[in-house]
Amino acid sequence: MYKSNTAAVFLMLAGIFLAGCSASSLQPHVKDTAPDRYGYWEVGHSAFTAVDADRDGRTLSVDAWYPVDIEDIGPGRLSAYRLAGPLTMHADIAMRGRPVSRHRKRKLLIFSHGYGAPNFQSTALMEHLASHGFIVIAPAHSGNTLGDDGDDFTTAGGNRVPDVSFLIDHMFARNADPEDAFYARIDTSGVGVVGHSYGGMTALGAAAGWGRTVPDSRVKAVVPISAVVVGDMQRDKRPPPYAGFTQAQLSSVSVPVLLLGGTEDKGVLIENNRVAFDWLQDDAIRVDIIGANHNHFANVCALGDFLKGIGILKPLWSVIGAGQLHEPYDTSCSGEPIAIGEVQRLQNLYVTAFFKRYLGGMTDYDRYLDPEYARAQEAKVSVYRK
Repeated sequence: MYKSNTAAVFLMLAGIFLAGCSASSLQPHVKDTAPDRYGYWEVGHSAFTAVDADRDGRTLSVDAWYPVDIEDIGPGRLSAYRLAGPLTMHADIAMRGRPVSRHRKRKLLIFSHGYGAPNFQSTALMEHLASHGFIVIAPAHSGNTLGDDGDDFTTAGGNRVPDVSFLIDHMFARNADPEDAFYARIDTSGVGVVGHSYGGMTALGAAAGWGRTVPDSRVKAVVPISAVVVGDMQRDKRPPPYAGFTQAQLSSVSVPVLLLGGTEDKGVLIENNRVAFDWLQDDAIRVDIIGANHNHFANVCALGDFLKGIGILKPLWSVIGAGQLHEPYDTSCSGEPIAIGEVQRLQNLYVTAFFKRYLGGMTDYDRYLDPEYARAQEAKVSVYRK
């Protein structure tokens, strides 16, 4: 999601979000164990900065979502996601200023955003995963995120997996610090990584190695969403060593992988997932969402709908500097051939069930990952499993 030109749209619209979405009253949500419904946990949100002294002080801005105990909810307001400077966008269910659940050994997930995208591009998924008991963090990959001038592919790719490894170090250190809010909250036996587009390559690279970076052995399950696997299967050709993956790399992957994508993705063709599925060995699952395109997996429609809702109709988007929103909005938000809400429900279902099963060891979630379940219950999904 969101190449650098779409990321610019967020900056252009930030003032509108500040006026319209800075704070909303908390609304209770329905709780359920089904992976496409909100989980049993209330959700908290915080942000922090992490500095990697071993990489010349590389600084990452990070958002975190986490489960909150019911007794710690009380009255309050929804959290807000910073777009640029003081400009903010409201959360769906995540609350600010709430302590992390006192239950110990939560599974840690790291989300990696698309090329030039903001780290808040998929906040609905982050909140959903936290409601099911995961601690989720999403770094803004410095040099390749919202508002940056833009690293080239080699520089950006070379930083991605090391960012993941550094944040595992960072969160494990916080887990060991009695003075920290995350003290003794994280299960350090294994971490999951999920990402979209270039972030999907990051997730896959954390398990397979990517470019000059070796896999991180602490990563125990990964979900690449609309990730490039073979360099020729994308619109924008990228130079090696970050153009894709080799068969040798993927056949060496020893952790479970969920490959998620859309059959109508014109930027990163679904054939990427078919090749990856063939090359991966055991515990590989491929989920094709019929009719979904590249931007269905993020929140481009929420931007356009908000503008229309406050009276700024599509003919005016170019006037306010948001003309680049037209194409992704038109191709993702008409409801044809599939509604974005349905794509994101399916994304929630499969990502949550996968991590519950393969990171959390909860075998009850196997049934949602079975191809027979999709054939019987989900007409818009084709599932393949090794």
